[in-house]
Amino acid sequence: MSQVRTNAAAAILGVSANTLRSWEQRFGHPLPRRTEGGHRIFELGEIEALRDALSETGEIAAAVSIVRERGESPCSAQRLRLAFDDFNEAKVDRLLEESMLTRSLERTVQDVLLPGVELVGDDTPERCFAWRYATGWLAAAKRLAPPAVRDEGVMIFDASLPGSLDALHAQALELLLRRAGLRTLSLPVGMRQDRIGNALRALGPAAIVLAGSSSDLHAVSRLVYATRQSCGQIAVYDFRGAVPDTGASTVTRLGERPLVAVQTLRERMQASPQTSFASAMDSSSPSMLALSR
Repeated sequence: MSQVRTNAAAAILGVSANTLRSWEQRFGHPLPRRTEGGHRIFELGEIEALRDALSETGEIAAAVSIVRERGESPCSAQRLRLAFDDFNEAKVDRLLEESMLTRSLERTVQDVLLPGVELVGDDTPERCFAWRYATGWLAAAKRLAPPAVRDEGVMIFDASLPGSLDALHAQALELLLRRAGLRTLSLPVGMRQDRIGNALRALGPAAIVLAGSSSDLHAVSRLVYATRQSCGQIAVYDFRGAVPDTGASTVTRLGERPLVAVQTLRERMQASPQTSFASAMDSSSPSMLALSR
């Protein structure tokens, strides 16, 4: 394991070398060992664990207690954020693997990966690194998802912007739907409605999910209309506020979190056959008013 000397360890923790020595005397942590030349050296992993705990608590006694209690603890969103801030891809890999020792992949995505990216400052190189890492991780997990075991298909019309948190949540939703056994396809809202026929015939969607808050409601309405013209009356769902809530909307809201959205969608699909889904748009008109009335 990597080792660091006193000044480097203090710099990682954001304190002085004297403060670090006082922690050793008062709490017995972190404990260095000495080289043959008498230099104090610390295990890098121990210092990083203490730094992560400090960032969560803001108080050294509580941080030391946490480190001692959990040892190599399950990854938290805060610990992941620190790894993103360090541009440390190897550590991010390790933390997510650590999380999945005690959490499902679904919980790791919802409770660790997505909030970990969100904690990174907006419009920074660190956020760009975190977003690209998360996108690659979700794509790799999607390739490893088992084959669909249900007949129902879910079409996601995604209006999120590249680099946005909405885009990551839409990718996470698609992954979790696939892992739930549903056939899933995601298309951008900007897709021309006369180009989606083959996709609709292949998927035969039983539900439409609108994702991303940067949508042109006219474009969304046209896509939903084209889908219904091809596949019949289909339920329309909103994920993370893709459609403005006017108080009289007939679009079913799936909430803000992907795992909750998947659970809600599965429950509704199990409870009602496709032919009895409530209308979310007037099938005779592609007007955007049908999405928000």
